[in-house]
Amino acid sequence: MNRTTLSLIAGVGALAAVTGFAALTSPDASGASPTKAAAELPVERTSLVCPAPSSSDLAETTYTSFTPVTKGTAGDGKAQLLPAGEESGAGGKNSEDQKDEKSGKGGKTASADKPVLAAKEPGKPVSEDASGADSPALVGTADGKFAPGWTVQQTTQVAAGTGRGLQGVNCTAPDTEFWFPGASTAPDRTDYVHLTNPDDSAAVVDIELYGKDGALETTVGEGITVQPHSGEPILLSTLTSEKADNVTVHVSVRSGRVGASVQALDDKLGGDWLAASVDPTGSLVLPGIPKDATAVRLVVFAPGEEDADLKVRLASPTGSITPAGNETLHVKGGMTSAVDLGDVMRGEPGSLVLTPSDHSVPVVAALRVVRGKGAKQETAFIPAGRAVGTRATVVDNREKGSTLSVTAPSGAAEIKVTASAGSEGGAAVSKTYTVKSGTTQEVELPVPNGLKGTYALTVETVSGGPVYASRTLTSSENGVSGFTVQTLPDDRGMVAVPEADEDLSVLQK
Repeated sequence: MNRTTLSLIAGVGALAAVTGFAALTSPDASGASPTKAAAELPVERTSLVCPAPSSSDLAETTYTSFTPVTKGTAGDGKAQLLPAGEESGAGGKNSEDQKDEKSGKGGKTASADKPVLAAKEPGKPVSEDASGADSPALVGTADGKFAPGWTVQQTTQVAAGTGRGLQGVNCTAPDTEFWFPGASTAPDRTDYVHLTNPDDSAAVVDIELYGKDGALETTVGEGITVQPHSGEPILLSTLTSEKADNVTVHVSVRSGRVGASVQALDDKLGGDWLAASVDPTGSLVLPGIPKDATAVRLVVFAPGEEDADLKVRLASPTGSITPAGNETLHVKGGMTSAVDLGDVMRGEPGSLVLTPSDHSVPVVAALRVVRGKGAKQETAFIPAGRAVGTRATVVDNREKGSTLSVTAPSGAAEIKVTASAGSEGGAAVSKTYTVKSGTTQEVELPVPNGLKGTYALTVETVSGGPVYASRTLTSSENGVSGFTVQTLPDDRGMVAVPEADEDLSVLQK
């Protein structure tokens, strides 16, 4: 083995620590493995993007950043969010005409030289407020001690108008493919897919829409260019003339990468962000339906040509039950299926679990959840998510109005929940909980001692089967109780890096 080969191995290890994944295998003629068991190391750098929060002049937005304390990190580093430049594009609400109407001139580009938000220390959240409709999309990076588990959320309160209520979304890592079941092009909905490009080169994106009869005919959904360091909100109703209540949005990137989220705004039911479903798979968990939900709609899409037959189960506080009249769901390949479960919660929290009736067919899914009655109804979305895994975090929790739901669909589990120090003061505190198999539990949240400001909740799996979790955040404005739900997927803050099986220095001759 020469020096070039050794350098390549070192490069692979460094790349793994930066990107959050690693795989290094080298076949040996004797069958002996050349590597030891992979070591878990903290990631060294991560990226997140946040969509533009609102087009309403009444919007009040809070950005919150947090990194849990992780052993083995470097002693320095930083985490910051910068404004993305606003670029015009077909179908987006930042088109030239709308910019002219709003600011008196077109082509306005946001300044990207001053951070909107910068972290101060791991273990303590930091937040920043913004008002009105001028807040741009944000792009951010974290490195060193701030990278592992870096979590950012934007929470927006809109007092009135289309989409009024509480809107919350976790800022996402850029990727090349996203699935959003639960969007709409119906007349009473105004849905945008927000695309944010964090890189130095343009990204080229395709958007496909699927309704109950298959693909919707689109006009300008192919080859959408998202300029470097910019955000593009694309109004779904400009992509097709078809009006459909339940639509699955598929975002695929031809070149580059983007962050993507769907903003779903309803004339009567308020609005919220629809985060991407977990990648297509045969079994899905949609965790943490609020106990006071008055209407629940399940939307499922099968991306391939094969039909999917699913068992539908509700993991309640006492065990797994079958929603009356909705024991199974048939989903035709390439088509979006939706079923209204009504007032299925009946005063108890729960999580929906989808499993194959026969053989496994990959699907994606999301829930639309409504709380309240009459003019005081409000909407949120719960996508199928990943398990908590080793560790997951959700931020912008308040002393009142935060609820954590956890479910263990296939086996009992023990978890540890840590409430961080407050953004303006307070000391961290932790508690452990046992979640029975097949149940969903609303845990009694630990609150930081002497809390001032907001705090982060970090959930760690201690033992047992996989755990899924979500946080519901509520607040009231003008007598309307707004709410938003965020799932807690594994933060992938640690990466497996193989260790050499022998001292390779003796081979450098």
